[in-house]
Amino acid sequence: MVRPRLPKLPKSIEEAAEWYMRYVSPLSLVAALFIDTFFLLRRVDTLLTSLVLFFYLALAASIIVLISLIQTGRLRQWWLLAVTPILPVVSQFAFGGLFIAFLSLYSRSAAYSWSWIFVVALIVLLVANERFVRFYMHFAFQVSIFFTVLFSFLIFYIPLVFRAVSPEMFVASGVASLMAVAAFLRVQAYLTPELVRENLTGIARSVAVIFVTFNILYFTGAIPPLPLALKEAGIYHGIARAGDEYRALYEPVPWYRGYLLMPAVFHRAPGEPAYAFSAVFAPVGLSTTVYHEWQRLDETGRWVTVETVPFSIAGGREGGYRGYSVLYGIASGKWRVTVKTGHGQIIGRIAFDVVDVGEPVPLETVVR
Repeated sequence: MVRPRLPKLPKSIEEAAEWYMRYVSPLSLVAALFIDTFFLLRRVDTLLTSLVLFFYLALAASIIVLISLIQTGRLRQWWLLAVTPILPVVSQFAFGGLFIAFLSLYSRSAAYSWSWIFVVALIVLLVANERFVRFYMHFAFQVSIFFTVLFSFLIFYIPLVFRAVSPEMFVASGVASLMAVAAFLRVQAYLTPELVRENLTGIARSVAVIFVTFNILYFTGAIPPLPLALKEAGIYHGIARAGDEYRALYEPVPWYRGYLLMPAVFHRAPGEPAYAFSAVFAPVGLSTTVYHEWQRLDETGRWVTVETVPFSIAGGREGGYRGYSVLYGIASGKWRVTVKTGHGQIIGRIAFDVVDVGEPVPLETVVR
């Protein structure tokens, strides 16, 4: 019988770093994503979430400083030189932890196809991070990645602090990111002036490209509107509130239909209105206005807005703040209800087809 060949255990710091990257890192990536999603980062507004993210940011910044001091000869202790080969791995761990956390948080807020562009970009960065190790000894590359994760963090952290979601908050997060990186470089210039002087032009160019890219993604709606997130949405034949519950009438469909990414079908009896329901999560203390924008696909292939219904939401409820709108006289055809903020950021979307029928179809009741 042929025994499987087991990997050799590392015998030095260099081998330990290589052993980690080859055997441990891929498994830890999957494990970290699972732990963050289901245990550590269940909500964007918890103290634990903030502590985890601040830890990763502080670790990343500290490793950048430490590597720069060793490279410029300002730290020459033998034990520091001995562990130098593993420092890029620690840097990879810190940035990988941040990318995993952002993927977990932003994916919950990406409720329609266009906003998944940013989530896919995070996935690419997360996977590429496994191959970035050799670049983490380069100062300009380190600072560029640090600016990327810092901007991604402040996009939702500043709205949490000021309890508001708006383009102004995004602009503030961008300005704060630039100021933070400028302050970081100022400290680095004091510690390692020659390193900053040598890389300043490259850093400025990469930061400018990243900053412009983030702004393009945000103002085209490709960045999910975190900390807001659509927890639940659907189209119903009737909705009534009873105490703290919403009782909705829906058409029963096979269980597998929800996995086919097909629009719902609303069989409309004569004179019957349609009800759009949504549950939008917002952090504690954040109150804002969301809109249900009812649109129909016309004969020319354009989405025409038929009605826009605003209602206020208050943050704090685990399952999201619930609300609904009603449209009377709805015509047959392709429809969608876009759940969005007052500034046009899309939180989610309900797509459905309206089919006229001669009499009401069988319905069931669900509690929301």
